[in-house]
Amino acid sequence: MSDFHHAQLDWDEQGQPLSREFDDVYFSPASGIDETHHVFLDGNDLSRRFAELPAGGRFCIGETGFGTGLNFLCAWQLFEQCAPADARLQFVSVEKFPLTRDDLRRALALWPQLAPLATQLLDQYVAVHPGFQHFSLAGGRVLLTLLVGDALDCLPELDARFDAWFLDGFAPAKNPDMWSPALFAQLARLSGPGTTLATFTSAGFVRRALKEAGFAIKRTPGFGKKWEMSRGRFEGQAPDDSKPWYARPNFAPERREALIIGAGLAGCASAASLAARGWQVTLLERHDAPAREASGNPQGVLYLKLSAHGTPLSRLILSGFGHTRRLLQRLEQGREWQACGVLQLAFDAKEAQRQARLAEAFPPDLLHSLDQHQAQALAGVELPAGGLFYPEAGWVHPPALCQLLSKHPNIRLITHSEALELRREDGLWCARDGERTLAAVPVAVLAGAAEVLRFPQAAGLQLKRIRGQISRLPATAESVGLGTVLCAEGYVAPPRDGEHTLGASFDFHSTDLTPTVSEHAGNLQLLEEISPDLGRRLHAVELDPARLEGRAAFRCTTPDYLPIVGPLADAEAFAEAYAVLAKDARQVPQVPAPWYDGLYVNSAHGSRGLITAPLSGELLAAWLDGEPLPVPRTVAEACHPNRFALRRLIRGQNA
Repeated sequence: MSDFHHAQLDWDEQGQPLSREFDDVYFSPASGIDETHHVFLDGNDLSRRFAELPAGGRFCIGETGFGTGLNFLCAWQLFEQCAPADARLQFVSVEKFPLTRDDLRRALALWPQLAPLATQLLDQYVAVHPGFQHFSLAGGRVLLTLLVGDALDCLPELDARFDAWFLDGFAPAKNPDMWSPALFAQLARLSGPGTTLATFTSAGFVRRALKEAGFAIKRTPGFGKKWEMSRGRFEGQAPDDSKPWYARPNFAPERREALIIGAGLAGCASAASLAARGWQVTLLERHDAPAREASGNPQGVLYLKLSAHGTPLSRLILSGFGHTRRLLQRLEQGREWQACGVLQLAFDAKEAQRQARLAEAFPPDLLHSLDQHQAQALAGVELPAGGLFYPEAGWVHPPALCQLLSKHPNIRLITHSEALELRREDGLWCARDGERTLAAVPVAVLAGAAEVLRFPQAAGLQLKRIRGQISRLPATAESVGLGTVLCAEGYVAPPRDGEHTLGASFDFHSTDLTPTVSEHAGNLQLLEEISPDLGRRLHAVELDPARLEGRAAFRCTTPDYLPIVGPLADAEAFAEAYAVLAKDARQVPQVPAPWYDGLYVNSAHGSRGLITAPLSGELLAAWLDGEPLPVPRTVAEACHPNRFALRRLIRGQNA
C-alpha cells in the first residue's frame, strides 16, 4: 500500500488530461463521450439490454480502468434514459491511480451534459483510499465500487457475476499488465453465460488471449482514427472456486419483505441498504426510538485502528471508513458531525513505533505523523506528545446517522416492540413478544448486538459484551477552541451543543448500565493523560464526578474483533455436514451448507460501529440480492457467521 499515489496528470492545450505514468490519453482527443458511446455502450448493446430489464431488475458492469469516470457516468446516464424506473445499476471498476478530487472535477467539467451526475459523484468522492471503495448514488439505485489498487491484486478478491465488461486500460503497448492472460482469466471467472465485453483495441495478442480465456471475439469498426475495435461474448465455463460454507445461500423469497430486529446503527444500516433496493422493511425496536443503546452516545469517533499488515479487519476499516464518510456528506456539519480530524497521541514508545509503521504503510492524506509542536498547533491545546493525525476523520452524532438511515418510505419502524421468539412457520419468520405476533416475513435480520444470542438459531456465535461509560463535560470559554478529536487510552472531542464527550471506560464484568461515580472519575483521569492543559481549561479539578452527566452502554464484540455479517446456518447440521474437516482441514466437501432460509445477522461492531456498520448493511444486502460483494472476498469470509462453527470443527470441538 505504501506505493499508492494519485494519478499524475498533465493537461494539454484543449484542457484534456494525460497520464504521466503511462504517457497516454484518458480518452479520444476527438470526442471522449462519443468514443464511450460507440465502443462501450453500443459495443455491449446496452440501450437494448437496459430497456429489456424486468421491473426491479439489475445490471452489473465491470471495468478495467476507471480513469476520469467518463464511462461510468455515460453508462449511468443511459441507464436512467432506458431502464425501468425501479431497476438498479451496479458498476465495479479497477483503478490503480485514482484522480484527486480536484483533477476529477477539472476533467468532468469537459462534459457539461453529464454535470447532474458528475456533481453527485464529486460530492461522494471523498476518502478514496486503497482497497474496495463503495459509493451509493441516485438514492441507492446506482452503486459504484472502486477497486483501488493493481487489477491483478483486486480482481481475484472480487465475488461477483458481471453482465458486461468495459476493457479500458491504457493502450496495451503502454500498460501491458492490464491486457494479460492472468487478468483475462479473472474476467472469465467473474463472467457467466451471455456476459459481453467491448474494448477500443483490436491488437492480435489481446484477441487471442481473450479467446483462450473463453470469450468469442470479433472485430468491428472502431471510433475515430481507430479502424477496428473488439467485441466479445463469454462462451466458456467459469470455475466455481467458492467454499460451500461461504457460498451464497440458494434462497430467493417470493416477496421482498424483511424484518430487522434492533434499531441501533447495524439495524438502521441494514434497513437502509435493503430499502434502497426496493425491499419492504419492518424495523423492530424495543425502546421508544432508534439509537437508544450503544448507538445513542452524543458523540462517537471515526477512529481507524489500522494494521500495517493488511489484515481483514484493517481492510474492512479502510473500506468502511470511506463508505461512512460518504454517508456523512448528507448530515449537517458542526451539529451532526464534524470533519475536524482525529489525533492519536503517541503516549509511549511502543505506540510511537506502531504509528511509525502505519505512517510508512498508508498514504499521507489518510494519516500522517505530527511532532509535538505541530500536534499542539493543530489541537489548540498543549499536549504531552505528538502523534498520528487522520485528517478526514472526526466525530459523529450517532443518533443523527441512525435517523438518516431509518428514514425511507420502504421502512416501517415499530417501537416498544421486543422480539422474544423467532420461528420459521409456513415459509415465514414469525417474531413474537409472547402471545403477540409482531411480524411474519420471508427474511429476518438479527441486528440487536449481543441480544441476538437469545435466539437459538444464533447460539453458535461467539459474542461478548463490554460495558462502556462516557462523561459529558460542559464546555468553557477556554476549551471551545479544541480543534480536533484527541485519543490516547480514551478520547475527548471538540464540543457539540456546548458539551465535550469524554470516554470511554471498558468493563468486561458489570451488567448494570447505571453510570457510576468511579467511572466518571476514571474518565477524568483519561483526560489528564490526554492533555493536562485541556483538563485545566475544563476546570476538571473542580468537577465533582458524582455530579457529572453521562451514559453507559454495552459494546458487543467477538474474540477476533471482526463483526458478524451474513447468512446463518444450523450449527448442529453444519457440524454433521462437514465432520470430515475435524480429520483433515484441507478437505472441501461439496456439500451445501445447511442454511436457515432467509435468516441473516449483522452484529458485533464493538467500538467501531460508525465505521463498520453502514458498509456491513451493504454487505448484507449484497448477500441477499446476489450482488457483487462490496468488500474483498477474504474480508467477507472473515466476517462470516460460519467462521465459528468452522473453527470448532477444525479444533475438534463439539457444536
